[in-house]
Amino acid sequence: MIDRKKAMALRKAHRYLGIILGAQFIMWTVSGMYFSWTDIDSIHGDQFKNLNFVPEKQAALISPSELETSEGINHLELRIINDQPYYWVNKSMLYNAHSGVAKETITEEEAMSIARDHMQDHLEVASVEAIEKAGKHHEYREKMLPAYVISYKGDEALKAYISMQDGKFQTVRHRDWRIFDFLWMTHTMDYEGRDDFNTTVLRAFSLLGLITVLSGFVLWYISSPTVRKLQKRIKAKTVS
Repeated sequence: MIDRKKAMALRKAHRYLGIILGAQFIMWTVSGMYFSWTDIDSIHGDQFKNLNFVPEKQAALISPSELETSEGINHLELRIINDQPYYWVNKSMLYNAHSGVAKETITEEEAMSIARDHMQDHLEVASVEAIEKAGKHHEYREKMLPAYVISYKGDEALKAYISMQDGKFQTVRHRDWRIFDFLWMTHTMDYEGRDDFNTTVLRAFSLLGLITVLSGFVLWYISSPTVRKLQKRIKAKTVS
């Protein structure tokens, strides 16, 4: 058995570890419950999107080989912007797919047209603005900039993001997504990018959590009356 002084030190360490880790354990539990009870498609905002949208077929498109691109083409996508076809070439430049004319950026009107195609018809626009920067904590982080932000009326604080350079409908953000994002941050303990599971903080708390649990088992063992009785019986049999 562990002597009394060591047992008291172990109890004290266990108690303080519990205090330090308790809040994070609660956040892990709360966030885990939220994730398991939440429909991920709803978090993605599918209920606000026009999931049945299919661009119209386009005709009389020029060959991509006719575009004036000095570097050649290693990536090509077709974009429909305000009912007009565009080639998105090498992830850097838009070209009108009828005339071959380069397009530097899309207009606010064109962004609204893209949003109308991808969002539900009943949604009412509240405002439109352009953003040039998005920090690590921004809800539009790690996506193409600059972009138009189209805000919609309603309690959900719904926003649609459309990149200005390529005219792509990027994503939607709303109240439940922001709750999910906050809880995901507390779950991963990545307080910048959200998705890094290899942070030092997470590793440290995971290790301390294991130590706390193991110390709890040790405390149970050294303070259990049943264990003491068994040890006394074994000792008595050994002596006899």
